[in-house]
Amino acid sequence: MNWLKTFAVAALAGAVQFAAVSAHAEESLDKIKVSGVIRFGTEGTYAPFTYHDASGALTGFDVEIGRAVAAKLGVKAEFIEGKWDGLIAGLDAGRYDAVVNEVSITEARLAKYDFSAPYIASKPALIVKAGNDKIASFADLKGKKSAQTLSSNFGRLATANGAELLATDGFDQSIALVLAGRADATINDNLSFLDFKKHKPDAPLKVAAVSEDADHSGIIIPKGNPKLLEAIDAALAEIKADGTYLKIAEAYFGEDVSP
Repeated sequence: MNWLKTFAVAALAGAVQFAAVSAHAEESLDKIKVSGVIRFGTEGTYAPFTYHDASGALTGFDVEIGRAVAAKLGVKAEFIEGKWDGLIAGLDAGRYDAVVNEVSITEARLAKYDFSAPYIASKPALIVKAGNDKIASFADLKGKKSAQTLSSNFGRLATANGAELLATDGFDQSIALVLAGRADATINDNLSFLDFKKHKPDAPLKVAAVSEDADHSGIIIPKGNPKLLEAIDAALAEIKADGTYLKIAEAYFGEDVSP
């Protein structure tokens, strides 16, 4: 009857492991409530999402979302800054309870971590000079010059639509080439363009088209914390319902950027 003994030991081990995971999940939210603080990992160098303003204070869209979520949980938000390369790994080390840093929800990340409901959506936007009526869709890029970072998804989208690529170092340089007339267009993040227009509303640029393929971001936490995840999701739903989310979005982007 050794098989029966082995089965019983395995079942007991599984039950102990499940109990440990459940206790950890309960303990995670409880610790936050007891301490009165939820610790968020963030870069602090990625405007307009998480950065330092002229006074040196940490601010940004994601930072304000984190603070609003913390308020709904009845605690304060503490931000622990780190470089992107090790930011998510900081969850494994227990440096913080969650990361709020425009982290895209991907299958690879979902295999190891849990995400809140998405709180922001970014889409590829086709940007041209104001008055350019020859480019009204992505298909109109065929034979045109598009300013892009070559290895980006935006660059691949431009190539797929028949554009000739002009290599750039990023958004700012791409925009500069379009403004100078050296490029007919650029495909870039619509959120980055909204931030650009907020600071330079008179720039003679417009969005000719927006792709329906959205990239969603959420608050990321370690797996095994269902109560914390449920609490964060409830807080996000509350700030959308009471207008807090829209107020933050309009402050940074001039419009609603929710999924």
